[in-house]
Amino acid sequence: MSLHGTYDDNNLFAKILRREIPAVMVYGDEHVLAFMDIFPQSKGHILVVPQGTKARNFIDFPPEKVGPLMERVQMLAKATVKALSPDGVTITQFNGAPAGQTIFHLHWHIIPRYESVRLAGHGHQNKADIPALQELAKQIAAAL
Repeated sequence: MSLHGTYDDNNLFAKILRREIPAVMVYGDEHVLAFMDIFPQSKGHILVVPQGTKARNFIDFPPEKVGPLMERVQMLAKATVKALSPDGVTITQFNGAPAGQTIFHLHWHIIPRYESVRLAGHGHQNKADIPALQELAKQIAAAL
């Protein structure tokens, strides 16, 4: 998909936000829902998805909602670092398919990085163990 287009109400994250499909939740409020990536690039990889918007990407996102969203991205990144003690953390977001976006609902990746451990890569097909994700989610949530 290109950078611009029509929002698809049936995208994966819209379905998670409507609770039509399950996700391993870390945090939720009126602004965002954060959950574990079931195809994590690294141990503790979480996704932060804004609620109450049909923005496909950051370009489409209403400016008045940027502050509350970014405050939560930072809060969740800090909790991830506190809970998992990674050596670094990648915080990223993609806009349009050529930039690497695969799900067209705005979302941020918080990816803990560990010295000498390579990332699994974006779009790999190695599904995580759900009980292991639940334990990581619990650890991150406790660090909030």
